[in-house]
Amino acid sequence: MSFERSLMITQHIAANPEMQKKIDRLKLVKGVGDQTANVVVAYLPELGEIEDQQAAALVGVAPYNNDSGKHAGHRSIRGGRHEIRSVLYMAAVSAVRSNPILSVFYHRLLKQGKPPKVALVAVMRKLIILLNRLLKNPNFSLAS
Repeated sequence: MSFERSLMITQHIAANPEMQKKIDRLKLVKGVGDQTANVVVAYLPELGEIEDQQAAALVGVAPYNNDSGKHAGHRSIRGGRHEIRSVLYMAAVSAVRSNPILSVFYHRLLKQGKPPKVALVAVMRKLIILLNRLLKNPNFSLAS
């Protein structure tokens, strides 16, 4: 994302108190910073009003099967809003290092033999679902 676009998003959010509340709520998650929260709120305004599976699909981190008849293919992600997926990737990398719950989840997937990128996409999916639930339910609290 260009610097100019990022600056425009930041200025728009600063002028909108409702969006700023959402940003502050999203930044409670370890691994989610200003850039991630700003992009998620700007490019996915329906977050908090949709189901978890819809949020994952809109971002493009929902697994789709590649099955036909008796053939069972690999699951893969596709589609979605690439702006969000790009910043969510970096947020997932940060969360794996700093968020104790997502870090344990990531390392458990690696021990099960999942490739690192597959495990990271799973963390991205968990992260967008967590962000959706934070905005959907004001009483939802993060585990410590």
